[in-house]
Amino acid sequence: MIVSFKNKALKELFEKGKTAKLDRKLQTKVRLILDALDRAKTPGSMAVPGFDFHPLKGFRPARYSCHVNGPWCVTFEFDVENAARVDYEQYH
Repeated sequence: MIVSFKNKALKELFEKGKTAKLDRKLQTKVRLILDALDRAKTPGSMAVPGFDFHPLKGFRPARYSCHVNGPWCVTFEFDVENAARVDYEQYH
């Protein structure tokens, strides 16, 4: 389950199904990632074809990434069985 967001646009998209704060062309893919993340019990559950899931180096606690488009990714941490501090960012 997703327990917290760092990005207000992601929170709005997750809770309301739409937001004016993210490119509409990318919202379908971001919603797919958020829905999968809400069901995930472990970070490895996000290793879904098309998500380009991978851990980010140099973060404590560990952060993970799922690719959306270009340099944009949904990043997150896992707190026991819950996704936390979910963000939408360019981390490169």
